[in-house]
Amino acid sequence: MSYLETAHELYKEASQEVQENLCCVEKPAQLLPELTIPREMSSMDYGCGTTVHLGELSSNETILYVGIGGGMEALQFAYFTRRPGAVIAVDRVVEMMEKAKANFKIAEQMNPWFKSEFVNVVRGDALDLPIPSECVDVAAQNCLFNIFKEEDLLIALKEMYRVLKPGGRLYISDPITTQPIPESLRNDERLRAMCLSGALSFDAYVQKVIEAGFGEVQIRARRPYRLLDKETYSIDDILLETLELVAVKVLCKEEEAEVFAGETAIYNGKEIACIDNVGQVYKRGIPVSVSQRIAKRLRQRDDFVVTPPTYHYIGHKSANSSCCCCG
Repeated sequence: MSYLETAHELYKEASQEVQENLCCVEKPAQLLPELTIPREMSSMDYGCGTTVHLGELSSNETILYVGIGGGMEALQFAYFTRRPGAVIAVDRVVEMMEKAKANFKIAEQMNPWFKSEFVNVVRGDALDLPIPSECVDVAAQNCLFNIFKEEDLLIALKEMYRVLKPGGRLYISDPITTQPIPESLRNDERLRAMCLSGALSFDAYVQKVIEAGFGEVQIRARRPYRLLDKETYSIDDILLETLELVAVKVLCKEEEAEVFAGETAIYNGKEIACIDNVGQVYKRGIPVSVSQRIAKRLRQRDDFVVTPPTYHYIGHKSANSSCCCCG
């Protein structure tokens, strides 16, 4: 049995009986006006963090959600779109698809605005999405891609890139590791399927997203996820974190990809404002979000104050190349 078949069987089990130790089923759902999450959905929310970034979604977007689980995040996305088929939910486990459909029927009874037809549940594989190229505005996955081995992770990310329209956004919430995970655990197929042993480091995960073609990456959150403890696994304690990021489909050479990690640049020169050669305006005294590459260059100038990053990304060797800021 391959590691993907092991994952398939595990989530088949999880569709029939709630697996309390699988991912983060204990996390609270985000509250939205006139949205009631059925208990059947929230108890099967096999994810970590969230991919539903409330302030960025609009009613005219088409959204792809890969790995449906109990359907909770698909329902949250449908809250914003509210039209038939605007949310496409792809999963390879038939039993999980059927459970999600049943949950949508319950949600229909509890939410007058919601109709099950708002979510189109499609059988398919993250490594070969049954979706045409450049047809969705948003793609999302929560606590799924970390189970893939590195070569398959890159395939899955490239598939998300393929189906997104130019300028489209990929929302990811996935475990990462703060320390190397021993091969003995990485090769344990069930632990990998449980989202416990396949995690990459922060830098390695971000690099995979860039390698897939995304020209902009925004780091949104990092928070504790699980502990691989010495008592259970006979290793030194390893902290796993949840990484939430947004990757934007913009054309860019890999070595020029921009990673936004919480830094801001504040112009404090003599002029009222400074304008770079791509039209970015830096008004005196007003913070502007900048990528790590640009932040590094602006730190060398006397007329800018650059705040520290919230999260660090080592990046490419070519990240020292000059930026096009304020001539």
